[in-house]
Amino acid sequence: MKYGLAVLILLAAVASPSFAQNSDTKQAQNMRSCVGGIGACDTSLLTDVQAKQLKDLQHDRNLSRCLSSYVGCDHSMLTPSEAQEVAEAQHRSNLLACETTVGLCDKTLLTPTEADKVAKIEREKNRLNCETGFGSCDYSLLTASEQAEVKDLERERNLLACQTGDALCNKELLAPSEAGKVAAAQHRRNYLACKTDDVFCDPSLLTTSEAKQINNAKRELNALSCRSDDKGCDGTTAGDEQRVQKESKPTS
Repeated sequence: MKYGLAVLILLAAVASPSFAQNSDTKQAQNMRSCVGGIGACDTSLLTDVQAKQLKDLQHDRNLSRCLSSYVGCDHSMLTPSEAQEVAEAQHRSNLLACETTVGLCDKTLLTPTEADKVAKIEREKNRLNCETGFGSCDYSLLTASEQAEVKDLERERNLLACQTGDALCNKELLAPSEAGKVAAAQHRRNYLACKTDDVFCDPSLLTTSEAKQINNAKRELNALSCRSDDKGCDGTTAGDEQRVQKESKPTS
């Protein structure tokens, strides 16, 4: 409130009739520089009242920067009570940075109680990272039971990754029974990929029977395309199409 009032009073002085009539005078330009804090300010051109108002304005600006942890805080300009107020504000800002891990945290400025609280938060955050596999995990911060739980969760995540064909799958971590199920699921996905002409099809993984089924299905589909004069018809396998057509006709 005091800061804003000082600005208004000084700006009012610049906008007064005497200044308005001589807006380009050295005094008017100097006043704007002093109020704005930009450019050279010649305090000898100010009246005693204006100089006092400017001093109060500069003091309040500095206090605002100090309380907001902005660069440019001059602690030497603070009164003892203001210095205490700023110290408490900076302590709260540091505690917030330590608790949220956002910003610069100086643990040496924490009280023993605050340090214990921050350490607990860090342990909980680390445990969550370990459990979810997201972020850095420090196993040394986990208890024996937490480590066992994290290992179970890691195995479960890996099994799900392998079952779904995720690139994060590590087959070396699978139990023999799990490896068998994962192999079956992978084989099934590959068979369907080949059957539907998917780019991920690996023909080398098909059994002889599966390869034959897929080739027959493709020939039958091509025969249908040829009978309907579809552009997708492959004429190079015309013999197969004719055979399919004959087999599909009812016998008399």
